Amino acid sequence: MKTIELSEVSALAPHVQSGSREPLILTQNGETIAAIMPIDDRDVESLLLSINPKFQAVLERSQHRLESEGGLSDSEVRSRLGLRTSDKE
Repeated sequence: MKTIELSEVSALAPHVQSGSREPLILTQNGETIAAIMPIDDRDVESLLLSINPKFQAVLERSQHRLESEGGLSDSEVRSRLGLRTSDKE
């Protein structure tokens, strides 16, 4: 991941305001090439994981395993962890 201080890209500064929730689409010769999205520090990790091929592979393997082997119910997980089962069950 690369980070650039907004002051380093002065042409963008007027279009990117703190607190804005609107994305900014960058184009080159009429073609979309990038987007600048509002984000806070909590979202950075989620963003990086969402584009990480290794993490995506782990998710895919987990999904295939869940589909082929099934999963555990909430009550079974709670029981295995020694937790009280929910009153809803």
